[in-house]
Formats: sequence, structure tokens, C-alpha cells
Amino acid sequence: MQSSAIILAGGTSARLGEDKSLVAIANKPLLKHVLQVVNSLVEEKIVVVHTDAQAERLRAVLDPDVRVVIDEFDQQTPIVGAASGFKEAKTEYTLLLACDMPLLSREVLAFLLDICIDRNAVIPRWPNGFIEPLHAVYKVKPAFEAAQQAIKEGLPTLRGMIERIRRVRYVSTMVLQQMDPELNSLFNINTTLDLKRAELIMKKRQINP
Repeated sequence: MQSSAIILAGGTSARLGEDKSLVAIANKPLLKHVLQVVNSLVEEKIVVVHTDAQAERLRAVLDPDVRVVIDEFDQQTPIVGAASGFKEAKTEYTLLLACDMPLLSREVLAFLLDICIDRNAVIPRWPNGFIEPLHAVYKVKPAFEAAQQAIKEGLPTLRGMIERIRRVRYVSTMVLQQMDPELNSLFNINTTLDLKRAELIMKKRQINP
């Protein structure tokens, strides 16, 4: 089954002081850590940004096989980035990921792709009911239609999109812990303290692969 990876990189971080996707961790931009994990999993890689300036910065540092897409709406929200990525995707299924998750697990992502057959989405869900829509797999056509519908109806959120997708499979994070015991793959970077924590985890992985 051919699949894509859509990575949302249009956000900025006041706390980190620059485009989040280019913030360095272990001498590599956050976005490149994500691309490295998905590289052997998918046939197509799409990075969605919000401005021409962001696109220029990323194209200067990314490999030519990564497509950089500028979202089509004035709103700077994840659902807008997702819709823009879905519109560009050439495959039937796609991973939808955030650029600030440098500890992604290839095993977890491969598992989510494996179980998406006959479903329009596969989304991790915590025991408290919280979901991880930016660490999930979507069937491109129904997800794009649901995103457009949610935006048109004035509910421009990923949850609004998901509520309009039928045949969604939710996967408990307790299942994912069998492959990623600490669930580090769901850890995202928002502060300099998060960066330090992620770097420590990376160093431990190198010592105890």
C-alpha cells in the first residue's frame, strides 16, 4: 500500500524564538528528525507551511524529494494545513504529523499504517479520551472532504474534521506502549525545557539502543 506523510510546519513558537520546524536538536532541525523516521515508510513526503518566507527557508535545507506546500487559507490552524496537505497528496492513505515530534517511533507509525485498511482514519487515544490527531493515519479523500466541510461550517478544528469522518478506528495508547513503553513518540516540543528533555532521551537511546 502506497502512502504519504504530511507534516505540518506552519506554526511559529514565541517561546522558542524561531520557526519551530528549524529549531535544532542533536544538531539537526526538528523537521528533519521527523522526515528521517518516515523516509522508509512512505512514498511521498509533503511539508505544509503558512507563508512564502517559511517555504523558502525550508526548501533551502530540505532534500528535493520533499514537497513544500503553502496552505491556501488565511487561517493559521492545523485543519487548514491538513486540508492543504490532503489536497496535494497523490496516495490513498497518509500519515498526518506535527513537525515538533522528534522522538517518533518508526514501529508505531508502521503499525498505524498497517491497521488502516478498511478504515478512513486510525487515531491514537489516551485512556482519558484525549486523541492524537497529529500522530494519525487518514484516508486522503474522505479526510479532505471532512476538513473542507468543517471549515465551511465554521468549525475549523481537527476534532471538527474527525467528527465528519466515518469509519474511524481509535487505538489505545496502551497498545502503542507495547512498542514504545514511555510513549516518547507522542512527546512534542514547546519550550527549551522540552528540547533538553528530548536530547536526554536521544542520548539514552544511543547508549542503550
